[in-house]
Amino acid sequence: MSRRAEEDPLQIGGVILAAGEARRFGAQKLLAPLDGRPLLQHVIDAANASSLEEIVVVLGADAEAVAAGVQPGRARLVRNDHYASGMASSLQAGLRALDSRNHAALVLLGDMPRVTANLIGDLVARGKDSRATAVISVWRGRRSPPVVLHKSLWPAAFALRGDTGMREVLGPRADVLELTVTDDLGSLEDIDTPEDHSRLRVGNDAPIASRHSDPRPSAQ
Repeated sequence: MSRRAEEDPLQIGGVILAAGEARRFGAQKLLAPLDGRPLLQHVIDAANASSLEEIVVVLGADAEAVAAGVQPGRARLVRNDHYASGMASSLQAGLRALDSRNHAALVLLGDMPRVTANLIGDLVARGKDSRATAVISVWRGRRSPPVVLHKSLWPAAFALRGDTGMREVLGPRADVLELTVTDDLGSLEDIDTPEDHSRLRVGNDAPIASRHSDPRPSAQ
């Protein structure tokens, strides 16, 4: 590696995946209210308040309604017309939308409203300091998004098909760093059903630790 490459600061952009059809929820869950804001708005706000260089939000199902229901701030909304084919196409759309100067992407899910700017900042810092191939969150003993993907992994992401993420790609690699998500960094509980949403709303006044439930394994 050249001296110039070593000194070149790592730039990390954010990709928020928000294109799913929310079939288990029975409605467009990303607009479901929580603390006076749509679920997706929580994730956008955390990303906007973080050290990410740029943010793109990938929309798909109900794209017009979702776009009208959130305030993107410095984030850019992009549309994945192939969202029905699964998560892989949305990840690819987000990576393509990022500025080419980014050396890595931090991928978030739009249905994790308790992700915080501090967690995003810690992931970004670990990605920049280590220049690791990937930095992945670990919550309650399980790997989960958000995850930092170095650009060297993007070809593998572009080869994915269907409703799959990066789990199989990252699983066997020894060069993936893990960041344990403690309560002070937030919660990685995702909202899949009305029951998930009701539980999170009921527990709003309780400490984060008491609101945790075992998360559904998610594709990274």
